[in-house]
Amino acid sequence: MDEVRRLKPAPEPYHLVAERFSTDIGDVHLVAAHAWDVAGALAAGCRAAFVARPGMVLSPISPPPDVIGGDLTEVADKILA
Repeated sequence: MDEVRRLKPAPEPYHLVAERFSTDIGDVHLVAAHAWDVAGALAAGCRAAFVARPGMVLSPISPPPDVIGGDLTEVADKILA
């Protein structure tokens, strides 16, 4: 992100999102199909959801995301539940 001059998975982009939406970092929920994105969001204090597309796997050394689903619809349904 140009404004913070850092890219994910650095914490600054995630914190900028929380600041822009005037919310707590713990209320930001990243949805991604890449383990490094999930790990970065969790490390920054966000919640995270993993879309388990074919061939995509979670990191065995990172904390698990809050939600795991096979596609965006399943992930969205779980987040909203």
